[in-house]
Amino acid sequence: MGLFTKLFGLNKNPESYAFRLERARSLHGQAVKYVTEHRNDNEDVIGRGGSLALHGETFIVDSSGERLFSCYVKDLEANNLMSGDGVVITGPDLLHGGTLRTITVHFVYYRR
Repeated sequence: MGLFTKLFGLNKNPESYAFRLERARSLHGQAVKYVTEHRNDNEDVIGRGGSLALHGETFIVDSSGERLFSCYVKDLEANNLMSGDGVVITGPDLLHGGTLRTITVHFVYYRR
């Protein structure tokens, strides 16, 4: 049963620090096409270009030449879009006084 759970990722607790750290590491270095945020019933583009980074215990979204979002890994929630070409990130933003923000990051598509 142990091999089965390792292969298919069963019994992983998405609330655990280890799971969140693994998720942040998988997103580290990902190139960003654009970043959106839902505000006042609109999906506003808040940045274009940039990258995702893991720096120590902090997860960072850099776009348009500035830092848009910064959150501790222990508070980070990152869920893939169904299309697989982006991720929805939720967490208390350290840049805005710890307010809970949800942003959508769309990735650059590279043909492999």
